[in-house]
Amino acid sequence: MDDMIALVKPLIPALRRYARALLRNPTAADDLVQDCLERAIKAWHQRRKDGSVRTWLFTILHNLAITRMQRNARRGRHDTLDDVPDSAIARPATQEDRLRLRDTLNALQSLPDEQRAVLLLISVEDLSYAETARVLDIPLGTVMSRLSRARHRLGELMQSETPPAEQRRVLGRVN
Repeated sequence: MDDMIALVKPLIPALRRYARALLRNPTAADDLVQDCLERAIKAWHQRRKDGSVRTWLFTILHNLAITRMQRNARRGRHDTLDDVPDSAIARPATQEDRLRLRDTLNALQSLPDEQRAVLLLISVEDLSYAETARVLDIPLGTVMSRLSRARHRLGELMQSETPPAEQRRVLGRVN
């Protein structure tokens, strides 16, 4: 055990420098060096007696660092809640999202069939104007006109305080 400590202890500052250069985070680098030293102690009996301890330790450290960086890339960035601003994690209430979706679907249903079809094919199904014209068998200019009217009307309905079903009943259908 004493020979292991005598061989490993002088290499720790170099391992820390390399880990910090790889990870760019002092805390994560210290954890990495700790993991490296733990592995080295567990596998001390497996190392080649004629090989360089320095090379062996740097290999362990490098492989652990690569594994850790790949794992972090898959998981994405990790921040503690205290380090993240509220605006980065704040989300509107799910109920509001559902209400907004319901209102959008209701407004969409209140559009005339011709406008709704054009709007859905272009905005939802991602068809081009020309493809939409072919699907609906109408001229390209008609597609553009219906789309413009549909977007305008949908915007009006979404800005309005009155629900679309109520508007249809009170105002009648607007083409």
